[in-house]
Amino acid sequence: MTNSAARTARLALVGDRSPNVASHTRVPLLLDALAERDRLHLDAYWIPSQDAEAEDAVRGFDAVWVLPGSPYRSEAGVLAAVRTAREEGIPFLGTCGGFQHALLEYARHVCGLTRVAHAENDPDADDFLIEPLACSLVGHEAVVRIEPGSLAQAAIGSERTVERYFCAYGPSRHLDTLRAHGLRFTGHDEDGHVRIAELPGHPFFLATLFQPELSGDGSRPHPVVRALARAAVEHAARDAGMRA
Repeated sequence: MTNSAARTARLALVGDRSPNVASHTRVPLLLDALAERDRLHLDAYWIPSQDAEAEDAVRGFDAVWVLPGSPYRSEAGVLAAVRTAREEGIPFLGTCGGFQHALLEYARHVCGLTRVAHAENDPDADDFLIEPLACSLVGHEAVVRIEPGSLAQAAIGSERTVERYFCAYGPSRHLDTLRAHGLRFTGHDEDGHVRIAELPGHPFFLATLFQPELSGDGSRPHPVVRALARAAVEHAARDAGMRA
């Protein structure tokens, strides 16, 4: 296998693609910049949330990125994509709605909290994991403090960052249960609210309530996006080595 091929990876973009979602329109710019600036080449494929319900929807990809745009047409499809990435060691990034659904998937399938819900998806549920924020973060930038030694800190290269949001929902309940079952919360705002989650022992599993894809003008990908791309290329190279 050539070096060029070894540096190309397949990326699943999970979400209901729309020209009205800023994160979705930013993706092509980021892919071009990753190739030109970092020599990280990603073949990206959009997988609508309903298509993600299929058992093999994201199998065979080198990374899965669940993008914003909730409420998704299929909550079940998004959760299935998250679960496959988590269980099969596929590099994973969830941003905004992707962060929320990564926590929801973990709560239901690892922690046994089968009845927890997302208030945006199921406003009449009895037990919310993701509920309306006391102060909506739509259109806001805010400080995130990052735990030393975490995957997030390694990716971002700092223990403090200012990030952009477009979100009105976040996690509040059952966080101790998620921690007890292995999920690590490594980024918090200045009031101590969770803004980053990751999964130790996984090759790359990172979820942010903020939206790194909206950083700048897209010509310089956010470090979190670059970290996902590097993890994807490394995954592709490992798979190629195993097939050789």
